[in-house]
Amino acid sequence: MIDASNTKALPENAYKPLAEGEVYSPVIPSESRVPESSWRAILWGTFFCIVFSVAAAYSGLKVGQVMEAAIPISILAIGLARMYRRRSTLLENVIITAIGGAAGSVVAGAIFTLPALYILKLDPHPVQSIFICVAGGCLGVLFLIPLRRYFVRDMHGKFPYPEATAITEVLITGEKGGSQAKLLLEATAIAGIYDFLVTTFQVWKEFVDFQFVPFMRQAAERAKIVTSFDAIGFILGLGYVMGLRSSMILCAGGVLANFVFVPLIWMIGSHLPDTVVYPAALPIAKMTATQIFRGYVRFIGVGAIATAGIFGIVKSLRIVAGAFAIAGRTFRHGEPAGTVRTDRDMSMMTVLLGVILSTLAIAVFLGTLNGGWGAIGVGLLLALLFSFFFTSVAANAIATTARNPISGMTMLTIIISSVVLLRFGLSGATGMFFVMAVAGMVCTALAVSGQAITDFKTGYWLGSTPAEQQKVKFLGVLVSAAAAGLTIVLLAKAFQFGEAAPGDPRVVLAAPQASIMKELVVGFMGQQPVAYILFGAGAMVALIMEMLGAPSLIFALGMYLPLELNTPALVGGVLAHYLGKRSEKLGGARGTSVRERGVIIASGLMAGGALGGVFGAALRLVPGYAESWIKTPFYDNDSVSQLVSAALFIGLCAYVWYGAQRRVPEGDKS
Repeated sequence: MIDASNTKALPENAYKPLAEGEVYSPVIPSESRVPESSWRAILWGTFFCIVFSVAAAYSGLKVGQVMEAAIPISILAIGLARMYRRRSTLLENVIITAIGGAAGSVVAGAIFTLPALYILKLDPHPVQSIFICVAGGCLGVLFLIPLRRYFVRDMHGKFPYPEATAITEVLITGEKGGSQAKLLLEATAIAGIYDFLVTTFQVWKEFVDFQFVPFMRQAAERAKIVTSFDAIGFILGLGYVMGLRSSMILCAGGVLANFVFVPLIWMIGSHLPDTVVYPAALPIAKMTATQIFRGYVRFIGVGAIATAGIFGIVKSLRIVAGAFAIAGRTFRHGEPAGTVRTDRDMSMMTVLLGVILSTLAIAVFLGTLNGGWGAIGVGLLLALLFSFFFTSVAANAIATTARNPISGMTMLTIIISSVVLLRFGLSGATGMFFVMAVAGMVCTALAVSGQAITDFKTGYWLGSTPAEQQKVKFLGVLVSAAAAGLTIVLLAKAFQFGEAAPGDPRVVLAAPQASIMKELVVGFMGQQPVAYILFGAGAMVALIMEMLGAPSLIFALGMYLPLELNTPALVGGVLAHYLGKRSEKLGGARGTSVRERGVIIASGLMAGGALGGVFGAALRLVPGYAESWIKTPFYDNDSVSQLVSAALFIGLCAYVWYGAQRRVPEGDKS
């Protein structure tokens, strides 16, 4: 048996496309047998899953941000490894991260949809809430397993996998120790403190829009052209790992949405000062750039994402067909022999049986909602089709940008499900519960599948057994669904979701995503018109990108995501590009050192940013918390505060640039 501690370095081709005939050999070779799903790993993973699920559910409902779980848990796993006489193996740490990481994804599926039922006074039973999360999470894992080889092995080096890269670097660097571990801890500490301060207190502005400059202010007022920049370390690190090409395409989508569509809609709508144009609720002439983006352009982005996802499905049909062909042969002849440990999935027979059992369970659940046989059949078909379809979309999005378009895909599910189910006579309270149940399952499925592909890629790099990861992922889904579902039930008794109701003295939790979903389902079940022209415009944009040979999904994500998330990612991509050039110019061990240190620093920025977000979210739960607990004298002076933010962000960039090129003493390169 080879101990993980004896094999510390990622191979040279870990992040590069493989040449013809070249094979990737993981850190732990396939012939090695090291502990993976030990009781130690399972119990710690379950513990972290419960803790992060409860915390993420509360923080998500309060501030609309779900705590990042996988990266902080990977750091905790490194610390736990040293507590035992037999130090935990690298693969046990992967299992801890896989189980605990399910918290963020299941919670996202839950809080984006279930609170809408409480806002609508359709209070679900706790068992119903938990079942919706469990069913969706299981479908997300089951539908992803046949696609694992395509996304993880066949596309090796073609997707950047930013979050998986960060987790892998944390785990492998923690094992190595030495100067690289110090560098990772240094970058993590810098980003953790930086992001914690800027997102939790009033020290300097998080978002830089330069509205204090007369030209920028006039552009915003007269043409609704607003430049926005989220100056935090997490997104800088994310963009670095994404690379220049992906970050440029992502940002290009944001440029089209914010600098073309928003001003264009404003120009037309400004001539209709008192006319409300559906789907927005205000006259365009009275809307800000942000309101135009949310009221119109975001729907164009949803259409683009959906269409790009269809193109992705079409391109991977051969892979999907091959997976089902393997499943068919498995039923007839049993499992093929000789598959290496590091490429061994759960049996296709088990996957198909899991899908069948999930389908039957969902059918029974929908039958309890009194919707009629036709509605049950259609609802079941919609849940399965959307979950299957969005699984590959989510995996692709996470693999390229680490951003999962959960809310957009859930909105699309609600819209289509409402339109279809109305034709089967479903309306009113029953119809709305039915639609939100389907949407909850789909939302959880795509959230879980996006997080699972991160786990599978991490395991591929390090040498985990995929079947072991897949088994414990179901455990993570069950535990997180129970924790999140019960937390939402308890919070619904103590708080109001959405907006304050007259005469109700309970404190309000904003539940912003669920509030949007509630408005959608009420509107569409109330038979309001569908904004087909906006979805169609997005579809045409995706088609154009495919015709140009560009990755349409990345571009579509850029259109859908707020611009402030795209612009700092581009800065990270530019840094990665020029440090890569520098590495090539230096060559040899020196060039390799620059490349490795750059990735480690970027991973540390992502890890630190995630930790800072967790601490910040936890602090917001403290009674009486206020952002003004720490407030600088210049915070309210917009020009000074934004300039300080920009200067400090430039300082972070300089840290990445010079930190990657810093020479390391010969004796401290371990």
